[in-house]
Amino acid sequence: MAELSGKIILITGASRGIGAVAFEQAIAAGADVILHYGKSHDQAARLAEAAGPERCLALSADLARPDEIMRLWDDALAWKGRIDVLVNNAAIYEHAEVDWDLDAWRAAWARTLQINLQAPADLCRAAIRHYRSRAGGIIVNVTSRGAYRGELAEYSHYSASKGALGSLTRTIARAFAKDGVLAYCVAPGWTATEMAIQSAPPEVLAAAKSDIPLGELTPPEDVAEVITFLSSGRARHATGNTIDVTGGSYMR
Repeated sequence: MAELSGKIILITGASRGIGAVAFEQAIAAGADVILHYGKSHDQAARLAEAAGPERCLALSADLARPDEIMRLWDDALAWKGRIDVLVNNAAIYEHAEVDWDLDAWRAAWARTLQINLQAPADLCRAAIRHYRSRAGGIIVNVTSRGAYRGELAEYSHYSASKGALGSLTRTIARAFAKDGVLAYCVAPGWTATEMAIQSAPPEVLAAAKSDIPLGELTPPEDVAEVITFLSSGRARHATGNTIDVTGGSYMR
């Protein structure tokens, strides 16, 4: 596991799924972590208590509300006076049918784009401005296999949001490398998180597994390991790249 001692890391959506495992790995690797969560207070509290108040600050923010995004950043920054790594992991995966009425369709798109794209973009902006004042830092954006190979029609807004986040990441890497800013994407496919397993019908999970050459959903630990490594700063010349963690179901 990568060594993260001395690093201050903000991870969004860190109370569940990939984010929770990334949080636990970062703590184990020596980082102090700001654990952002939305509604999962009990899960966040358990993780924060296990890490201890010197190693973890848990902050709640609704990323659907633009006013809460900068409050999250400001409160995170105030904890120890700096942030070395931003991990934009929080996202929603909600469906929108093309046969819905236009207002419902637009509302679904607006909510997904706000949480999956605008909120990470706002946090990236804050991180870039902070990093330029202190000789650099790291951004890791969690995108998706669907951003690159496409999604089911009812999740077109999800794939669009993740595709745009990938494009933003590459732009940051090109534009701000001179300021010491490193930016990466991690793109999981179907991952064996509690949310995925509980929400997907059995036939959908069976089809997902059959589409993965390794024959199983990706363990969240595998995705978190990549996030942890990129957070270490040991892959400077990989900046701008996307690392796929899909069990072989998508390869570029």
